[in-house]
Amino acid sequence: MNATLALEDGSWYRGVAAGAPGETSGEVVFNTSMTGYQEVLTDPSYAGQIVTMTAPQIGNYGVAPGDAESHALHVAGFIMREASPLASNYRADGTLRDYLTRHGIVAIADIDTRALTRVLRSAGVMRGVIATGQVDPAELVEKARAIPKMEGADLVKEVTCEAPFWWREQAPQAGEQDHREFGVAPGRQASRRLKVAAYDFGIKYNILRRLDVYGCDIHVFPASSPASELLAIEPDGIFLSNGPGDPAALSYAVNNVRQLIDSDVPMFGICLGHQIMGLAVGGQTYKLKFGHRGANHPVKELQSGKVEITSQNHGFAIDPDSLPADTTVTHLNLYDKTVEGFRHVTKPMFSVQYHPEASPGPHDADYLFKQFLESMERR
Repeated sequence: MNATLALEDGSWYRGVAAGAPGETSGEVVFNTSMTGYQEVLTDPSYAGQIVTMTAPQIGNYGVAPGDAESHALHVAGFIMREASPLASNYRADGTLRDYLTRHGIVAIADIDTRALTRVLRSAGVMRGVIATGQVDPAELVEKARAIPKMEGADLVKEVTCEAPFWWREQAPQAGEQDHREFGVAPGRQASRRLKVAAYDFGIKYNILRRLDVYGCDIHVFPASSPASELLAIEPDGIFLSNGPGDPAALSYAVNNVRQLIDSDVPMFGICLGHQIMGLAVGGQTYKLKFGHRGANHPVKELQSGKVEITSQNHGFAIDPDSLPADTTVTHLNLYDKTVEGFRHVTKPMFSVQYHPEASPGPHDADYLFKQFLESMERR
């Protein structure tokens, strides 16, 4: 079956359907990871986005139950150069095509993703539509132009949990042995089980796994939960998760985090959690031209001068000039010098823009979970 991708700039690409039939729309972005497509598909931070994979072939190792990063697929659509028809992997329980079809994800293959990525890098990410079957590209272009922009969008409410839960009670069993076998050993473990209250703005399973393996019991709360509910469990630490959309649209989350900062409980934020923490201390965020999405982004830790290769997925960043004097930038992106981390000078709180838990990606930044552990133990 034919498929067509149309962008708001008037351009369109003809390819073949590689997932469910139908039509989908969203912000078209690109990810430079060579592996980890299943983790990308199930990362809640991709809600509302059509993801272009720049690696030339996707799907060659199939899909496995233990590689999902949440309970569902969250991408709006999927774009590939070549969709592998085979799944060569002893852990796989199916092909990528069947996985996309079963979960209703519209996908397109056999288009020049290198050319598409060059367009998105030059012009910036754009709204787009993928449709299968015989369609009029001009009509799809008009539909793309009518899609709401990502700026001002609160997508967290679509991906957050409905009710609080303890991770150990609801952790999926599928693939957990794989993660214990293949995951990196923690730098150290807590002397006692520490209690962490985590805001779910679109949290990934591997963040919860890493906190657990370091010795934390994690109580996960919906994104709109009042700060008082988190403090009521008397946590040793507070975690702010990753998630989709525009951080500036999450005034309820920012206000709650302000209250949590005043409590002086150690706090750690990742990705959207980092941006929300930045807004809570008085900073501002802005939209990047084409964002950072991939598993090979170099980040410099400023105190030591060490460079980490990091996993990233975000379209917004913190304006460094807007951060108050009682904070300090700790990490910089070596591609474009954007802020990749900051900490408070007097309060036990820090955050990073990238994903130290990886999945997919390198483990260079796993030490940040150890830092959070030490912050909680010092308190």
